[in-house]
Amino acid sequence: MKTLSRFALALFTVASLCSVTGAEESAVPVTGNEVSYTIDGKEFEGFVARPATRDLKPRPGVLLIHDWTGLQDYARKRARQLAGLGYIAFAADIYGKGIRPEDPQACAIQAGVYKDDRALFRARLNAALAQLKAVPGVDPQRIAAIGYCFGGTGVLELARSGAQIAGVVSFHGGLDSPNPEDGKNIRCKVVILHGADDPFVPAADIAAFADELNSAGVDWQMISYSGVVHSFTKPAAGNDTSTGAAYNAGADRRSWVHMKVFFDELFRDAE
Repeated sequence: MKTLSRFALALFTVASLCSVTGAEESAVPVTGNEVSYTIDGKEFEGFVARPATRDLKPRPGVLLIHDWTGLQDYARKRARQLAGLGYIAFAADIYGKGIRPEDPQACAIQAGVYKDDRALFRARLNAALAQLKAVPGVDPQRIAAIGYCFGGTGVLELARSGAQIAGVVSFHGGLDSPNPEDGKNIRCKVVILHGADDPFVPAADIAAFADELNSAGVDWQMISYSGVVHSFTKPAAGNDTSTGAAYNAGADRRSWVHMKVFFDELFRDAE
């Protein structure tokens, strides 16, 4: 496994933030608004969050891919948190306007469409990336993507598509490797933030994923949180780890700090 340059040193420098505000911190006031866009004649509705300042200098942009529930309040909240860190965030809509499943069965059906059709998934992801790059004030040379669960799988597919971005962060995403040869298309750095006890990500998937990235010479890092299961960043998952999906405040806080350290490195290098 390759390590990210200066990652460990930078993590040590900001580690004290973990015990303070974690994922809730917001350094600056933010604004947010819905954004409609179309792909092949189909309507989508994303969400843009940005710092509420008059500063016109270009800012790094972060593409956010929602979990299997679609673009709902959780994704908007995370986009606002990213804006609070000084980034311009675009929470994409992969499913389409108005498609917001409300129960696990409906979520599984919607997510399954894209997991079974990676070409369609990548097309939607790249269209969303184009929307982010078109947002006024975004620096196209400083772009990253993050995703949760379904979205964590999504940002890996975005990377495998050969997207020109600096890095991706997958929070409790799927780590299967359906087309290992696609690893050679990855041009960015990759960070995986994973619950060590996630029952939905088998060890065989992790091994195949590692082989894919190592064979392609990708610069990647995987951080596993002990005793943590799937959906560890989402309070709505509850606290019953026996279900395989549960919120973990410590892993939520630490994973957010890991993301911030990674972004500090990425965007400093791109300046």
